[in-house]
Amino acid sequence: MLLAAVSLAALEKEPVESYRARRAALAAKLNDGITVVFAYREPDTAEALTGFRQNDDFYYLSGVNEPGAILLLAPRGDGQAGNLSPLEILFLPPRSPLQERWTGPRLGPQDADAPRLTGFNTVASAADFDKQFQRILPANGKLYTILPSGKQRCGPESEAVERLRKLAGARQGNGQAAPEIQDAVAAIAALRQVKSPSELALIEKALRATMDAHREAMKAVRPGLFEYQVAALMKYVFERAGCERPAYAPIAGSGFNSTVLHYSANTRQMQKGDVLVLDVGGEYGGYAADITRTLPVSGKFTPRQREIYDIVLGAQKAVIAAIKPGAIISRTAPENLNKVAVDYFNAHGKDRQGQPLGKYFIHGISHHLGLNVHDAGSGSRPLEPGMVITVEPGLYIPEENLGIRIEDVVLVTETGARVLTDGLPRETRDVEKAMRGRRRLLAVGRGL
Repeated sequence: MLLAAVSLAALEKEPVESYRARRAALAAKLNDGITVVFAYREPDTAEALTGFRQNDDFYYLSGVNEPGAILLLAPRGDGQAGNLSPLEILFLPPRSPLQERWTGPRLGPQDADAPRLTGFNTVASAADFDKQFQRILPANGKLYTILPSGKQRCGPESEAVERLRKLAGARQGNGQAAPEIQDAVAAIAALRQVKSPSELALIEKALRATMDAHREAMKAVRPGLFEYQVAALMKYVFERAGCERPAYAPIAGSGFNSTVLHYSANTRQMQKGDVLVLDVGGEYGGYAADITRTLPVSGKFTPRQREIYDIVLGAQKAVIAAIKPGAIISRTAPENLNKVAVDYFNAHGKDRQGQPLGKYFIHGISHHLGLNVHDAGSGSRPLEPGMVITVEPGLYIPEENLGIRIEDVVLVTETGARVLTDGLPRETRDVEKAMRGRRRLLAVGRGL
């Protein structure tokens, strides 16, 4: 059905076989119980501002971007009539022609193409979930889902868990205890940490669009512009290239703002002599880019800015050289990539009081990148080939109004690392060269 196909074509996706393989891998990990993962509903997200964005774990396992969907995996079927074959069901909300006048076409359980489009052999109505869940649960022992944590404790995850708890309790009856609900988050996160070739292809598209945005910023930055004007230009460039949205709130921090890690107000007018930290990335096919460059607003670094910049770049190169299978990101490990950066900072350069610079590096060196900019999975897990991580050393010296951060994206390989963003200038001479061809950004905005 054409209308159904329109809904699923909103994002560039991986082949349905990729999602099917992930579900099989998860079912093998959690083979002692039934697994249920709920999609977000539209009220669960800020869709009025940013459009609907799916639950990352649900999307990773299904590739389905429909609000209100439910995924059920059962290693032993429903046990009825000797049916103990593994079972996977996608539940979709029934279609509503009236609602689709507001939201656009949806994929529904009665659409003939739903199994082909989603890769699920069984597609059922979400209205039937309660009954089917209670039928399947007894043959499958434990019950797994995504348990809420932190800020999610009062959100959709909490509501979903309470729903399952009531359904499981009602099904057991007869004084039997309902199965305790187990957390599936760690098992899903472990799968998400190693990227498939098709995931990597989407990440690289996000990175290419974002690198183009950074190149355009290098041509536009000059004294007198507001930070938000540069951020807006970058957003335009990567969305024009096919990105759905920013992967996170764009950071364009100049002057003192360059020393504020997650500054995103972007309201200051840039001045001669400032540096500008641009931590900006787009999201393509659901996958995030995360790149940072630091630019001299006047087009040329001062001697002190150049000194600190080159130290940060040297630390980044030292960390990239240390990346290999078995290396660890987390600062809790005795030997970790963060320590490589700190040791480099402490051995190179001084502050105005003659003290080592390591204390001005106040965040972690790296994080995983994927469906989320700070992607799922533990930083304590040793790196493996196929993992995609950032390398982002920085020095932030408030008393000098000087913050420098350089962030690139790296693929862990069998023998080391491949920098996926290597085509974007990061040496001081190359940054200055890129800025020499500056074009004037149309001066529109506050007071202009």
